[in-house]
Amino acid sequence: MYRRPLQSAVRQLLNASASRAVLGKAIEQDACQSRALVACRVTADVGVPNHAQYRALHSTRELHTVKETPQTTDEEVGAFTKLIEAMGFTGPLKYNKWKIKIAALRMYTCCVERINYDEFFEKCSLPDTLNSWFLVAQLHVWMCLVRMRQEGRAGKYMCRYIVHSMWEDVEQRSKIMGIDAIQRKESMKVMTETFYAALFGYDEGILSDDCVLAAALWRNMFNRQCEDPRQLELMVEYVRKQMQFIDALDGEDLLLTGEVKWRPLVEENAQSILKVPSLTYNDAGL
Repeated sequence: MYRRPLQSAVRQLLNASASRAVLGKAIEQDACQSRALVACRVTADVGVPNHAQYRALHSTRELHTVKETPQTTDEEVGAFTKLIEAMGFTGPLKYNKWKIKIAALRMYTCCVERINYDEFFEKCSLPDTLNSWFLVAQLHVWMCLVRMRQEGRAGKYMCRYIVHSMWEDVEQRSKIMGIDAIQRKESMKVMTETFYAALFGYDEGILSDDCVLAAALWRNMFNRQCEDPRQLELMVEYVRKQMQFIDALDGEDLLLTGEVKWRPLVEENAQSILKVPSLTYNDAGL
């Protein structure tokens, strides 16, 4: 007797899922038709735009990883290590933990000292405040976290101390600015919520097309107050080229040194930042 309610519930669930799938396909087809109609109207009214003046829009329906190369599988760990990590501790890693902590601090330092914040404030029309500095810093910290999460357990361990170093730095800066303890506590709470919300938005944007990434930047970095689309275009281009550049860095070097170099915010030819070295052959063809 106890199986009949389960069977009926499963049937209802399958029917509901099938109806939702059919509805989703219909909505997607309508959206595609609407976009095509709008594009035709714009082309008819405005004419053919000059593509040489604008950056090509990247759009896709597929979600893909940041790295195009095959991802490394998670390293195998023993039962004792799994038990330790289930209790909240960190098991043995590929490298010494203190070296990884030092590399994490150095990587965060690269996010702070190797960025021209004044240029970001000017190009993005951001006020020169602690909150604006934090918004630019968290963008670069997020890019480092995305890169290091690809390095297995050691990379995830390093990510924890990058974030820890960031919060220690933010608290020290707020103390130097003379913010009282109560206001500092409230500000840290707001920044924490902003940071983790930005992580989700940026992750979705980097795995999607330029429209989704621009929406994430508009919500988080510009705080929904960007009126110039060229500023959004500049930041989308910056994030794309920066992720491509940092993704090409060697993971072993990042785990041991934490040294990260950043591309300039404005470049003449930003789409060709990675040049594949051409092969050279001798007279024998080798």
